[in-house]
Amino acid sequence: MRDNSEAMPVTGLHVGRLTAPVPPTPLVYDPSLCLCIRGSKHMVVGEQRFTHGEDSFLLFCADMPAIVTIDDASPEKPYTAMLINLDLDLARQVMADIDMNRIEAAPQVETGMAYGRITADLFDAVLRLVRLIERPQDIPIMRDLIQRELLFRLLSGSSGDRLRQIVRLGSPSQRIARAIAWLRSNYAKRLSIEQLADLAGMGISTLHRHFQDVTTMSPLQYQKHLRLHEARRLMLTGVEASSSAFQVGYESATQFNREYRRLFGAPPLRDVKGLRRFEPAVPL
Repeated sequence: MRDNSEAMPVTGLHVGRLTAPVPPTPLVYDPSLCLCIRGSKHMVVGEQRFTHGEDSFLLFCADMPAIVTIDDASPEKPYTAMLINLDLDLARQVMADIDMNRIEAAPQVETGMAYGRITADLFDAVLRLVRLIERPQDIPIMRDLIQRELLFRLLSGSSGDRLRQIVRLGSPSQRIARAIAWLRSNYAKRLSIEQLADLAGMGISTLHRHFQDVTTMSPLQYQKHLRLHEARRLMLTGVEASSSAFQVGYESATQFNREYRRLFGAPPLRDVKGLRRFEPAVPL
């Protein structure tokens, strides 16, 4: 995830602190564990709307476009959050090491996102990862060990089945994750559902069903969200709306304006002009 949070010496650890509200902001979350330390954020992921608050975790098992809003943040009560990037290859190794592949998969594929309460064991592992900041000499050895423990806690916890499905080789969710990764890198290209289905090793109808289960969106909707998120980011850096639309793969300015307004609630120029009144910040 692109962000301007404070750089941490522990690779994959991000900590953000905001002292002012943040308007609806598009993000694309990589596989990661998110925690709100103080405050809460409102999120829209596909068709889902929810609030992520304190004492809970949000687990992204696949790349997920989202729109995040923070209504309540001030110098007296700053919003503080943490994000830890997850290594899915390492998660697969952890599954193999403790033979989690024998655990029966859920009868139905679930979304690639999970929400749950922070357990004492999970919090303890997160706290020890953060404390490595004060012991930089320990980072090269301890970071990977703690990352393995975090993955173990997540894989074996109440929401672990979603992560296990994503990393289990050959599972429908793991093949959908392959298709998602391709779309993430090639969102500006014309989408061929047939080629995407071949990449995932599925029939077209099966691809649509499992893609919807994991992302809450169709492949076309997912690509559209990626395009519009990136176009908005480009415009905030000074790129003209028409050029941004072209760069992310749109051939029609009318279609771009219509779809942009539908997702963000305002035409491109008015939306970006309003956003520039706020201090740039990306919530975790």
